[in-house]
Amino acid sequence: METRRNRENSTTLTAGGSGITEPAGSRGRTSIADLVVVKVAGMAAREIPGVYDMGGGLARTIGAVRDRVPGGRPNVGRGVKVEVGERQTAIDIDLVVEYGVPITDVARDVRENIIEAVERTTGLEVVEVNVVVNDVHLPDEAPEHQAGEARVG
Repeated sequence: METRRNRENSTTLTAGGSGITEPAGSRGRTSIADLVVVKVAGMAAREIPGVYDMGGGLARTIGAVRDRVPGGRPNVGRGVKVEVGERQTAIDIDLVVEYGVPITDVARDVRENIIEAVERTTGLEVVEVNVVVNDVHLPDEAPEHQAGEARVG
């Protein structure tokens, strides 16, 4: 399988050639945008118990405002940055964890879940997932989301 980078911030995975001599499944190219990797990684991180929110303080504040706008959708990729190469990707993620959870365990579980989800979904090899825990949500802190909204995790 050949892989190459194009100008639209995506990776093109080429499975084969073209023409009637090629099997149907390998005729043409498949391109995966960087945004796809961001969203898959974001969703995978949010599945882990102990993850309260994602992103730095400013990103979370802007995200909370945008989430309240009618018709607005939550940004599942908030706090996720990716670098996508020819066959590999590296991912950086900023998290807020719940108070009392073992941070190293949450970081490990997030890392493992992201790697499994991105590799399974995109076919790219994840060479590293760097987790930055930049805040802890305390039980007595007011939630950043509206009452009744589901929290991350």
